[in-house]
Amino acid sequence: MEAYIYNLVNLIAIYAILAVTLNFIMGYAGIYSLAHAVFFGLGAYVAAWVALHVHPSIFVTLPAAMASAAALSLLLALPALRVRGEYFVAASLGLQVLAVTVFSEWKSFTGGIGGVLAIPPADVFGVEVFKPQHFAIVSIIALIVVIGLINALVHSSFGRNLRAIRDSESAAASFGKNVPMIKTLSVVISAALAAIAGALYASYMSFINVESFTLDTSVLVMAMVIIGGTGTVAGPIVGAALLMLLPSAISWIDFLPQTEVGALQQIIYGLGMTLLMIFRPGGIVGRRAAV
Repeated sequence: MEAYIYNLVNLIAIYAILAVTLNFIMGYAGIYSLAHAVFFGLGAYVAAWVALHVHPSIFVTLPAAMASAAALSLLLALPALRVRGEYFVAASLGLQVLAVTVFSEWKSFTGGIGGVLAIPPADVFGVEVFKPQHFAIVSIIALIVVIGLINALVHSSFGRNLRAIRDSESAAASFGKNVPMIKTLSVVISAALAAIAGALYASYMSFINVESFTLDTSVLVMAMVIIGGTGTVAGPIVGAALLMLLPSAISWIDFLPQTEVGALQQIIYGLGMTLLMIFRPGGIVGRRAAV
């Protein structure tokens, strides 16, 4: 039971990193992306390859994962963010679909459908971290660091520029703000930090495949942000905790067949988001208008 609880803690922390980094562009810049699972997956695959062929130290795997995700996001953001926001949603969806195909077919790097096996545990200062209770310390520290970095950015002049763009791109541009550059930089930062979650996920699970990085995952992370509250610090964490605990709670329903758990989850997600949009559009911990 203890290992099960620590496993949940690790998964909540990893998905909270994803939700917090997506909230950085959704809640503060008004940029909606359906490709967050791509950067999650790329970070995981790159970290796995580095751990297997170079060194499993997180001080090697994390920078490699972040650099690769930042480079890919730059290729997406440079052309897509020069136009209005809805075009970025379409471009991110296209990237998500393309990435799933690449992850499935690039067998020499991703292992294809079979995935990558026997990923070494994370090495932290020469110590292998593989037990759930020990890895929980690493994942929680990583979450705290990511939250701290994003909080610092949000309360800087860069964050004020992001909120100005979110409220009115034309007004921000009229005051001399380089809107495309600011939006592009925010997407790159978000993707690079999301890759941290991927690297942690790969080393913790010791096995990854494309099933963890599909459009469903991108939608799940977006649901975490919306349900918790966009443009807030605690909202994405609350949303991640709720939606990661939901499958465990449903599994305790004795009369429900296990084959129906996934369908019930989707119903609860959809119903919850619909009710929130009607009665509390700011999310559980948010306000009606994110600030």
